[in-house]
Amino acid sequence: MNQTRPSLLPAPDAPAHPLPTSARPPAILSQARRRTVLGGLGAGAILASGCASVDPGTYAAERPLLDLRTYFNGTVDAWGVFQDRSGKVVRRFTVVMRCSWVGDVGTLDEDFTYSDGTTEKRIWTLRRLPDGRYSGTAGDVVGQAQGQVAGNAFNWRYTLALKVDGRTWNVDFDDWMYLIDDRVMLNRATMSKFGVRLGEVLLSFTRR
Repeated sequence: MNQTRPSLLPAPDAPAHPLPTSARPPAILSQARRRTVLGGLGAGAILASGCASVDPGTYAAERPLLDLRTYFNGTVDAWGVFQDRSGKVVRRFTVVMRCSWVGDVGTLDEDFTYSDGTTEKRIWTLRRLPDGRYSGTAGDVVGQAQGQVAGNAFNWRYTLALKVDGRTWNVDFDDWMYLIDDRVMLNRATMSKFGVRLGEVLLSFTRR
């Protein structure tokens, strides 16, 4: 948990803050590519079919157990790529996350650096709820993010408001994080618009 900045829109035939992962990583694609994608989404959305989602409870027996307050506490580094719908890597980035909690409220301060030298920041506020649930807010998140922890996995869903050429587009993120050990966690985030899959963000987190 971009985020999840968790600029990530692709083209219809080749389809982006954090964080976090996390969270949505921002600025994944160039502005020209975003224009191409958004222009082609209309017809594709009509034909798109939804996919069944995995229930987080599927991972309830998996170990080690993931506690977000323990893992996202202190400094966490992340390395990621954005892949378009063809699987091509179109951007690389690194993230430094400075995380802290006061009771059940956590702050994830994320600094992104992209392969082209650009930088961005996102600050998440997370709230721990009963039954392994979490909610979250960030400056560019529409409404609240909603998440569920089960076993070693965390499913984090949210909508980001991305500004493109003076307009705002709401892009949906479906994040899955999997704790490997006490230092390493892997994250896969699927991006979609109007039900059309735009691409994926892959991240590896490591606690210092």
